[in-house]
Amino acid sequence: MRQAMLEAEVGDDCHGEDPTVKQLQNLAAEKMGKEAALYVSSGTMANNVALMTHTQVGETAIVDAEAHIYYYESAAISSLAGVMPIIVDHPTGCPDPDQISYYLQRDPTRFPLTSLICLESTHNRRGGRPIALDRIASIYQFAQAHRTAVHLDGARIFNAAHALGVSAWEIAQYTDSVSFCLSKGLAAPVGSLLVGTTEFIQQAVRIRRRLGGGMRQAGVIAAAGIVALTEMVNRLQEDHQHAQIIAEGLAEIEALELEPGDFPTNMVVFNTRNLGISAPDFAKQAAAKRVRISYFDPQRVRIVTNNDADREDVLYAADVLVRLAKSMQN
Repeated sequence: MRQAMLEAEVGDDCHGEDPTVKQLQNLAAEKMGKEAALYVSSGTMANNVALMTHTQVGETAIVDAEAHIYYYESAAISSLAGVMPIIVDHPTGCPDPDQISYYLQRDPTRFPLTSLICLESTHNRRGGRPIALDRIASIYQFAQAHRTAVHLDGARIFNAAHALGVSAWEIAQYTDSVSFCLSKGLAAPVGSLLVGTTEFIQQAVRIRRRLGGGMRQAGVIAAAGIVALTEMVNRLQEDHQHAQIIAEGLAEIEALELEPGDFPTNMVVFNTRNLGISAPDFAKQAAAKRVRISYFDPQRVRIVTNNDADREDVLYAADVLVRLAKSMQN
């Protein structure tokens, strides 16, 4: 990957002249079954470019209560896009049509227009859960019937595809736009893609510029993205298997509350409240034994497997975490 970056052919991407960026964007669009793609610096930028392209100031967007767009993007949905989020809560991260039908049918002369539904798959704060294909298809068909766009925060869409046994485009076909990350699981150092129709991406280029996202010789980093998409996608199943190893070890500890329970992708999430320790303190003790993990909040630990941890590393981590939890349980 670093060799590809070293040898990358470059041009001025602000003028659409970087051949490596063009190659990456074409590859991304092809993999998602969309007409066009736009390379941006981060998933947060991709999501907010999508929001600002799909909506107008003063409109509303339906967002899951635990979504990255709502939870982790510094209120950009309102402060940058000028959009009011309508928060819905569903354990899958994807609402039922009856949860949102009111917002799509109310009188737009009296209420703000709901112009966008935002989904996330896999869903970070819901334990790496992918949205079932029939479920996302159902919400997309419902949205189409009400002339409402659907944007998917697919930062880990390839993990979702592996878990569901489908190709990424089979998920993306039930969306109007998708953002996905090149560094989460795919090992690139930086960058995300936003995909959609040619017209949508043409507008998105203008919004990216407004946000200061234009880059000059970006082929240097885009080259890493090409390697990520051509060489790193198929190995994601290894990360899923490694997460399963950790989950199976922790499942033996009754005091731990594992969620969501089936661990179909590369995340393991558990609650520490019955161990008598906070999640930050649990993570600190694990770090002292050379196992680096994170946490969502005071009681929820988050473990993510990735390309930098091989099977030996994972077995070591699983042993450390199980021993640590058992010592607290007793």
